[in-house]
Amino acid sequence: MEITDLIKEKADIVELASQYTNLKQRGKRWFGLCPFHSEKTPSFTVDPEKKLYHCFGCGAGGDIFTLIMEKEKLSFWEAIKFLCQKYNIPLPERGSEHSKINAETEELYKIHEEALKFFRKNLISTNEGGKAFAYLLKRGIKKESIDFFKIGYALKSWNSLYSYLIKKGISPSSIEKAGLIIPSQKGEGFYDRFRGRIIFPIFNLSGRIIAFGGRTVYEEEPKYLNSPETPIYSKGNSLYGLNWAKDSIREHKEAILVEGYMDYISLYQAGIKNIVASLGTSLTASQLSLLQRFTRKVCINYDSDQAGQSATLRSISLCLERGLEVNISLLPEGHDPDSFVKERGRQQYLDYINQKSIPGFEFLCASLMNSRNLDLPQEKSQLLRELIEIVSKIPDNIIRSEYIKKLSEYFAIDESEIREIIKLGTDKIIAEFEKEEFLPAEKRLLQIILEEKEIAKKIIPHININDIRGLKSENIFEKILNNFKNEKELSIGVLKEEIDSSLLSPIIQSMIENQCEASLEEAMDCLNTLKKLSLQKKLREIQKEISKLEKEGNSYKLNIYLDLKQKITKDLLALM
Repeated sequence: MEITDLIKEKADIVELASQYTNLKQRGKRWFGLCPFHSEKTPSFTVDPEKKLYHCFGCGAGGDIFTLIMEKEKLSFWEAIKFLCQKYNIPLPERGSEHSKINAETEELYKIHEEALKFFRKNLISTNEGGKAFAYLLKRGIKKESIDFFKIGYALKSWNSLYSYLIKKGISPSSIEKAGLIIPSQKGEGFYDRFRGRIIFPIFNLSGRIIAFGGRTVYEEEPKYLNSPETPIYSKGNSLYGLNWAKDSIREHKEAILVEGYMDYISLYQAGIKNIVASLGTSLTASQLSLLQRFTRKVCINYDSDQAGQSATLRSISLCLERGLEVNISLLPEGHDPDSFVKERGRQQYLDYINQKSIPGFEFLCASLMNSRNLDLPQEKSQLLRELIEIVSKIPDNIIRSEYIKKLSEYFAIDESEIREIIKLGTDKIIAEFEKEEFLPAEKRLLQIILEEKEIAKKIIPHININDIRGLKSENIFEKILNNFKNEKELSIGVLKEEIDSSLLSPIIQSMIENQCEASLEEAMDCLNTLKKLSLQKKLREIQKEISKLEKEGNSYKLNIYLDLKQKITKDLLALM
């Protein structure tokens, strides 16, 4: 029996959930106030038979592992260890390819921990570090904050960190994989990536060090330098400080988004804790997915320079597309969050954010309209279509309608004309928001895979990635196929570390509600249904191309597409 199955057999999800909220039994299930968001009417349900929970208010849901991961701020493996200790279950040795991958990951964490010890000692115990320490104090960073954020210093030396880690018995290849050293251009040896820089460790959600950022104290370029992409760090998937801020973000129901380390630290030490930093000016969809686990509202407070404003405009579009409420706060010229809060204090900063923030869509429209000559019909038309494309991606119908009204007012054009442009599919996006979140066959197949391990082992080898292209669950299936290939756990807990929670929420809800017994035959029926839909979609696309080629008289290409149509039709008939 696998360790996860053993834990599920012994653990009581009602007992675990009761540590975080009061539950009352109604029938076979237990209900209470959600421990993940504030509410007055209970919408949190726990199913002891399936060992699942789901909140019908905020969408939070999962199994015993995700419950512990979320509430105790642990990774999946750390949650396993936590539950083993709680229920006196021996923790097994970790073998197989899955264990090898996790062992490599754990080694990278350990290397970062050793590197941080070295950086911290440099800051406190060396003359060179003393100058960096004095610089931080001069910038208004308190000693308590330096300790809290574990700020360190990299000596202005070619290989001091490399030598230190080698003496600790760590191989050059592992140090290089951690992104801390760079191969010498002369062809032999390595040199430290960070030299003569104040070091800011970057943590993941569970508080483990995954990367470093370095600020030069010798005014060298670049001013800020971050770790490269590694197996445990991807800049586009991380937000600085979310590990400290997530509870405050949940409490305030809003996150303030700033650019860099100094902005974040200055605000945090001033008592403003519902903040995250994007560490650069390119906010990504993955970062927003991470943030959406804790709030649906974002206030962007980037620098007011040209780079900051450009990044703000890009971020607004992303936020609207993700269904987030977004506001923009532009500080007075010459100020960034760091300088503003130091000069005027916490309360004035909060007052400014609360009173002078501009709704994101209004800011976007005003900025783009000011950058175009709207007296020229072509420019006006082009801008309107750009904004319609952005509005079309907004998932909430009511909010989308409100923004259509605003566009109608801004451009003095009837709402009906804007709606007609959208209806005609100029953007080719609106249909995505009108279709069902998950197809019934798609949802049921995922339920079976996640609930029935033996069936999952038999059905997954039959799944071809091309059969699920374009589905809402495409990303979930990709992770399942990859985890299966690498002999990793197929569970909600593992998936929740890798996938946007909002995607998994409907699956978890249906797992709780569905009482039907699963079978391999049903799973194959679901998969065949998805394959049919995929082939039918391909046929439609090929038929369009055939019609086009017939008009053009391109007989060579036409014969290729006719053969392809015949093949796909044959494949489709085989599934009937």
